[in-house]
Amino acid sequence: MIAEKLEEIERRFQEIETGMARPENISNQDDFRKLAKEHAELREIVASLRELKKVRAEAEKTRELAAHDADREMKEMAQEELLLLERRRDELEALLKGMLLGKDTHVVKTMFLEIRAGTGGEEAALFAAELFAMYMKYAEKMKWKTELMSASASSLGGFKEVVFLIDSPDAYPKLRYESGVHRVQRVPETESQGRIHTSTVTVAVLVEPEEVDFKVNPEDLRIDVFRSSGPGGQHVNTTDSAVRITHIPTGLVVTCQDEKSQHKNKAKALRVLRARLKEQIEEEQEQEVSAERKKQVGTGDRSERIRTYNFPQGRLTDHRVGLTLYRLEDVLAGNLDPVLDPVVSHFQTELLKAR
Repeated sequence: MIAEKLEEIERRFQEIETGMARPENISNQDDFRKLAKEHAELREIVASLRELKKVRAEAEKTRELAAHDADREMKEMAQEELLLLERRRDELEALLKGMLLGKDTHVVKTMFLEIRAGTGGEEAALFAAELFAMYMKYAEKMKWKTELMSASASSLGGFKEVVFLIDSPDAYPKLRYESGVHRVQRVPETESQGRIHTSTVTVAVLVEPEEVDFKVNPEDLRIDVFRSSGPGGQHVNTTDSAVRITHIPTGLVVTCQDEKSQHKNKAKALRVLRARLKEQIEEEQEQEVSAERKKQVGTGDRSERIRTYNFPQGRLTDHRVGLTLYRLEDVLAGNLDPVLDPVVSHFQTELLKAR
């Protein structure tokens, strides 16, 4: 799809050049200026495409030379040259894809990843903790700055819900399609008869809005404080540091109790609340059936899933793109590129089709 789009752009560029070379065929100056503007917009893409074609042709010739040249020294030189050409080819392909999609993407400086246990009780909560660890390991590998925003632990050490922030403009392009229901199939440690259970965890990717673009009316908020060990307590004014913020018009609730400071918990909860509200309000403006966050995570039912993690088979399947990998342990260790890259590529192609 990308190759077809690039060929279409090059054909259009050639048409414009032919037209501009014969100004007598252009009816007026306005039409000429429009053509000149379009020519300028396409020039960089076409130049990169033509370089890519040249590099590919040179790489093919060098590959044949490396494969068939009997001279050992010449063969080694050809192999070294081939590595450089292939590296340049990859750079140009990435550059062109970025150029094509540039108008459809916006820079997201910070984002939240929200992971919530769905169907399956404690087993779902335990898997939520494993997904959290997986994303955190990947973020560490990518050298992204992270910060835990809120967490609600289950009795066996899992998470009923956990939200963390990722502060890097490189994170959203990689993780934006992780929203949805993640299904796990395995034998729980608590299962005495060794039966495979199916549980679900929901993931939502939330963009943190800019302060200047999105504000929350303080009068719309109800802020409750309680002791971190549990709701309520008798020492409200001295030891209560956990914060629960309710957005009265929508009923959205965010709780944060991870910091010892009530002020810090309140600040974190407000950031998460603003991100959730932004998603909801944008969806209402687009007049779609449900709020964006609900659309992302679904109901948490077992049948609604974007991905399945099958432990007995060591298999991961992404149902949206038909991807199956038998390297589940490696993926859970934070090596997510083999999963994320095909998904991102798929949706980028769909985006190009819609242009």
